[in-house]
Amino acid sequence: MRLLLAYQPPYDWSAMLGFLSARAVVGMETVVDGVYLRSIGLNGVHGVISVRPGAGDVLEVTLDFPDSAAVPEIVARLRRMFDLDANLPAIHRQLAVDPLMARLIAARPGLRVPGAWDGLELAIRAVLGQQISVVAAIRLAGKLLAQYGQPLQSPMPGLSHVFPDAAALAAADLATLGMPKSRGRTLSGVAQALLDDPLLFEPEREDGVARLLALHGIGDWTAQYIALRQLRQMDAFPSGDVGLINSLAALEGRVVTARELWVRAETWRPYRGYAAQVLWTSLSRPG
Repeated sequence: MRLLLAYQPPYDWSAMLGFLSARAVVGMETVVDGVYLRSIGLNGVHGVISVRPGAGDVLEVTLDFPDSAAVPEIVARLRRMFDLDANLPAIHRQLAVDPLMARLIAARPGLRVPGAWDGLELAIRAVLGQQISVVAAIRLAGKLLAQYGQPLQSPMPGLSHVFPDAAALAAADLATLGMPKSRGRTLSGVAQALLDDPLLFEPEREDGVARLLALHGIGDWTAQYIALRQLRQMDAFPSGDVGLINSLAALEGRVVTARELWVRAETWRPYRGYAAQVLWTSLSRPG
């Protein structure tokens, strides 16, 4: 099935693809010739998607999924994942009050905030990434996928498994993957929390951050990161993020503290999440 998902331009596909490619988990995601491919699971049914820029202001999605009734939910998830409903002019007007943001946005006007296909997957990956590099976190996620994911017969290259479901992860001893036991308990606890509250990762849930912070091993950075990419709270802001601090320091040519970043971010409300994405992107390709 071929789907065309419209958006209001501009759209920086290279930035979105770069973000997803740098975090792609072997067996579940891959990027081939500028096209993003991944396995998906929904209500126990598995399939695959590919996403690429289409002709005009659309993303072209090729969907191989056996349940056609799930298409509206798949489309809704993809629109959030690729941030297709963002009102960039309104966001930019607010952020451009800060001259630094104005300059960075002018250089990359189509930046979006990458979302996630699935809340549990994002939360597990965020916990895996606590206090380690992106590369190390991806390696752990690949081990988790290979050991607990569900095998998939896919016509698309490089896709062999679907991310494990909450029941499988809640029952697993994830510390055997090679991480501190406390982090393994956090991973299993997050999965169990979803089983107990199926709406835990529902987008735009007002009490979402508070519910996440109540879980063992979930601190402010992890909760804010999940809030931004899954709950789609556009003012979410992981203020202690080393990448954000380093980016602002590099752009201003001076040492920046976490407190200074927090104060500066007040001028970016209610779109601090977009400001964070602008700063993260500047690390790899200064604007």
